[in-house]
Amino acid sequence: MTPTDSTPEAASAPPQTLDRVRALDAEDPLKRFRDMFLFPMTDRKQDLYFVGNSLGLQPKNTAAAVTAVLDQWQQLGVRGHFEGNPAWIDYPESLNDGMASIVGARPHEVVVMNTLTVNLHLMLATFFQPSGKRCKVLLEDHAFPSDHQAISSHLQVRGCEPKESMIIVQPEATTGLLSTDAVVDQIRQHRDVLALVMLPGLQYYTGQVLDMRRITEAAHEYEIPVGFDLAHAAGNIPLQLHDWNIDFACWCTYKYLNSGPGALGACFIHERHAEDTGRNRLAGWWGHERTSRFQMAPEFIPPPTAMGWQLSNPPILSLAAIDASLRLFREAGGMEPLRKKSLQMNRFFRAELEKELGDRVRVVTPPEPDQHGCQLSLEIQHEGTSGRATYDQLELCSVRTDWREPNVIRAAPVPLYNTFTEIARFVQILKSCLNGAPRR
Repeated sequence: MTPTDSTPEAASAPPQTLDRVRALDAEDPLKRFRDMFLFPMTDRKQDLYFVGNSLGLQPKNTAAAVTAVLDQWQQLGVRGHFEGNPAWIDYPESLNDGMASIVGARPHEVVVMNTLTVNLHLMLATFFQPSGKRCKVLLEDHAFPSDHQAISSHLQVRGCEPKESMIIVQPEATTGLLSTDAVVDQIRQHRDVLALVMLPGLQYYTGQVLDMRRITEAAHEYEIPVGFDLAHAAGNIPLQLHDWNIDFACWCTYKYLNSGPGALGACFIHERHAEDTGRNRLAGWWGHERTSRFQMAPEFIPPPTAMGWQLSNPPILSLAAIDASLRLFREAGGMEPLRKKSLQMNRFFRAELEKELGDRVRVVTPPEPDQHGCQLSLEIQHEGTSGRATYDQLELCSVRTDWREPNVIRAAPVPLYNTFTEIARFVQILKSCLNGAPRR
């Protein structure tokens, strides 16, 4: 099944557009990966799936990877912790190379564990260390709710009033985007009171990529630690967490990393911190260094790696699903070829929207290649309809996007499994919805 054969054509698209998208799909060096994923179906037809920014599709190899663990459990029982390939005790560390390559880290700087907000709390326990006047946290106004809530709770347990201890960076009024200059100015202005800077790597609502390197350099000039929530960045854009000297980062694996609903998240802790085994942390026995872990002593001795922030025996079934997805990333050649296709798809998507819909749809996401990933955030500006109503019409046409209040439809063509034909179809269906005659 080829990418162009797997979905119906956009019948209302002009012939030259169809010829062009067929050629783009035929020339795509990653086209074979589409057949490695399972697509939701409606009325026995594949949905048009542009919502990998919320939940990535299931790779076909996931079931076999999970089944292998189930078989290991059936055949070995408790011995599976120490026998099998891999033994469960080895499973978390076996993912480090693959995960490190996704985020530009060294293997000993990453750990797959817990879920995103749990990991944020663990990182805040280590890196938010208020002292004297330095007791405030810088974050953005439209932070994802969990980020805001996690920071607020850490301020509260330390006896601080959140509203007084949060320095909020506002987006630009005209664009809704965060200005790196404004972030840096806020860091400099509040350098004497800031204990931490925590921001998204890619803003979930607008799809904007922040200049993580420049922000980190500005904060480190005043010895302020910096952390990033990479939920929408990991597996989406190239990252160089080690080289950018970022202190810590957390991300989930169920979006662009295709590891299943509620899958384990991951953390990056720069080696200069990970190697300091005396750093403050919330400890648990699985974070104890491995050679003496099962001596069951009450003292906590972490290894000089990110693995020292683990708490509990990890859920192996989730690790198996993550492993299955990371194998596809390796087979695809890593982030470089994926990013190349993603940028090409993004340019094509914008051009089709402009050509077919003009000013009836506003793309909120910035156009500069270094400021966006897969996602386009769309505001409907067509008289007589609302963004929410348009989103609902797309759903009725089996076009899967997502809606974010107050006024954005998020659509994310993912280079591992989406095609240029699908982008052209999406634009034509959106056009028909705005014209009052939606069709699948």
